[in-house]
Amino acid sequence: MTKIAVALVIATCLALGGCAGMSQTEQRTLSGGAMGAAGGAIIGAIAGNAGLGAAIGGAVGLGGGYLYGKHKESEQKAYQQGYDAGQKGR
Repeated sequence: MTKIAVALVIATCLALGGCAGMSQTEQRTLSGGAMGAAGGAIIGAIAGNAGLGAAIGGAVGLGGGYLYGKHKESEQKAYQQGYDAGQKGR
C-alpha cells in the first residue's frame, strides 16, 4: 500500500511540474480532463464499467475546461481593452 501511495505522490508532482509552461487555458483544459476522468471513473465503477466512464468523463471534462478557459481569456481581453481605453481618455 505504501508503494502505491509513493507512486501516486511522485506522479502528481511530475504532472504538476509539467504544467509550469502552459497557458491558463491549457491548464484549465488539462485540469478539466483529469477531474472529468476521475468523476467518470467513479460513476462508471458504480454503473459497472469504470474505463468507459473515465473516457467519457475525461472527454467532457476536456471540452468543459477548454470552453471555460476561452471564456476567461475573453473576459480578460475585454477588461484590458476597457482599461486601455480608460487610460487613453485621461
